[in-house]
Amino acid sequence: MGLKLKSPIIAGSSGLTKNIDNLIEIEKQGAGAVVLKSLFEEQIRNETKKNMMDFHNDYPYPEAFDYISNFSKTSAVNEYIEIIHKAKEKLSIPIIASINCFTDTEWVEHAKRFQDAGADGIELNVFILPSDNTKTADEIEKTYLKIIEHVQKYVTIPLSLKIGEYFTSLAKTIVTFSWTGIKGIVLFNRSYSPDIDIDNFKVTSTNVFSQAEEVSHPLRWIALLSDKVHCDLSGSTGVHDGKAVVKLLLAGASAVQVCSVLYKKKFGVITEMNNFVAEWMQKHKFANISDFKGKMSYKN
Repeated sequence: MGLKLKSPIIAGSSGLTKNIDNLIEIEKQGAGAVVLKSLFEEQIRNETKKNMMDFHNDYPYPEAFDYISNFSKTSAVNEYIEIIHKAKEKLSIPIIASINCFTDTEWVEHAKRFQDAGADGIELNVFILPSDNTKTADEIEKTYLKIIEHVQKYVTIPLSLKIGEYFTSLAKTIVTFSWTGIKGIVLFNRSYSPDIDIDNFKVTSTNVFSQAEEVSHPLRWIALLSDKVHCDLSGSTGVHDGKAVVKLLLAGASAVQVCSVLYKKKFGVITEMNNFVAEWMQKHKFANISDFKGKMSYKN
């Protein structure tokens, strides 16, 4: 994204990255940057809807509805901005704000407030499950492009796009996104995995955390596309140890994001990963990551 990192390991967006004490420890353990817990577009919408319902009987006036709606949105955004402020006060590594979104509506204007609060970059975590049988693949992909274009009107700090793999032509779509002026693409975000409790007839979740073997998925696509895109690529999902970090860098990634492993092994695993990368580089006589980045890409 044009950011100078002391390590290619980035703490990805999660519940762990909304706490200032956690952020301080993440930096202490050697992370190169941190992505704050996402502000969800759905979160803002649901909070607004809830407040509107709560106050419906007391304030049956259009002006009241406007006020409540604006208050709900502003409250959620203000809380997020406070986290950015505190993080910038306490940390020296880049702080990347994150927005989980699926439309290019009025929330986009808040991106500038994140920039003004001191965020070094913004990660647009866009996940549109292609489950609407009335929408074509082209229509869905255009929504991503509209979001990027709209946000770019408000901010000058670097943008990255975190996406899933649900695209008709994944390679062409990623290359197309890379031409928009964004500075990075993160492959891939992790979607909710549903399960069914067959005795209690309830929908539950499964596979909340990634497994180490899942790194093969971003590894494949980064290796295939690292020489074709016009921005940095970051590998996410299945990055559980130093070997995975090295593999993704060899494939052509500029950085990696870790998340599940932080829950499983705590923040000290970042130090372990950095040590492994440094020792591996020394063993193979590489002075800089640029000496071997992309060495094992499909092209090479």
